[in-house]
Amino acid sequence: MPMIFPFPVAVAAALFAAAALAPRHASALTRHDFPEGFVFGAGTSAYQVEGAAAEDGRKPSIWDTFTHQGHSSDGSTADVSADQYHHYKEDVKLMHKMGLDAYRFSISWPRLIPAGRGQINPKGLEYYNNLIDELILHGIQPHVTIYHFDLPQVLQDEYGGLLSPRFIDDYTAYANVCFKSFGDRVKHWVTVNEPNIEPIGGYDNGSQPPRRCSYPFGADCAEGNSSTEPYMAAHHLLLAHASAVSLYREKYKAAQGGQIGITLLGWWHEPATDTPQDAAAAVRMNDFHIGWSVLLLSTGSCIRWYMETTLR
Repeated sequence: MPMIFPFPVAVAAALFAAAALAPRHASALTRHDFPEGFVFGAGTSAYQVEGAAAEDGRKPSIWDTFTHQGHSSDGSTADVSADQYHHYKEDVKLMHKMGLDAYRFSISWPRLIPAGRGQINPKGLEYYNNLIDELILHGIQPHVTIYHFDLPQVLQDEYGGLLSPRFIDDYTAYANVCFKSFGDRVKHWVTVNEPNIEPIGGYDNGSQPPRRCSYPFGADCAEGNSSTEPYMAAHHLLLAHASAVSLYREKYKAAQGGQIGITLLGWWHEPATDTPQDAAAAVRMNDFHIGWSVLLLSTGSCIRWYMETTLR
């Protein structure tokens, strides 16, 4: 026999069910709405927040050159920025007050190894050790990005930076210093930040350092080739990632017990219409922005047009 509810009870039940299905405002969400082990954090890059651009032995990166030549959109530089170099203790206290589980930050290559290779800067080493220790003291996981766009300018001047395979060896040696110096406390590593973005901004449209591009893809660049150089730069970034991952797994992982990966920016494109032409265009755009990195990282093979361009 069917169960019959009085009208008010039935209405209340319906309203309760509807409320359960209705979208919730973000302010109503709590940690209990997320899976167990979900990590809440915040992220920065060294050039964005550290400041102290010419202090304690740090040398210029390609971003220092770029902004000091007046190429940032508002003419600003990051000489001071958020001044985290001098105020990291206050910053960590704010993170703790916010309830963050993790803080992702990047190591400044020209601060830790100012000449790009060789001698370690003791002041840079001290700063990152202090920052990592402060995070752990406040129960915050340090998630470290080894390279976040700030190539030492000296390496750009010496051999063209990302366009040269020499970048891979210098980057691997730098990564080795990071693993050796910080890996006893850092258990989450990102090798390279967005290798599908830096080649576009730096070598395709010229909107980021080192401002290399060619018409019609970019304008106002003194030199460059937008048809080949973005793919060369991306190729070397991915090889550098692979080199660092192999180094970590073979030399450090067993003793340090950390994880290592990469960060990609996931631009996604949908067809504008249902036509085959638009569908094919969306596939091409997704291949261009995501596929050239993901396919190589996940399968070890390259998209055909990518291979044709990089090996031309």
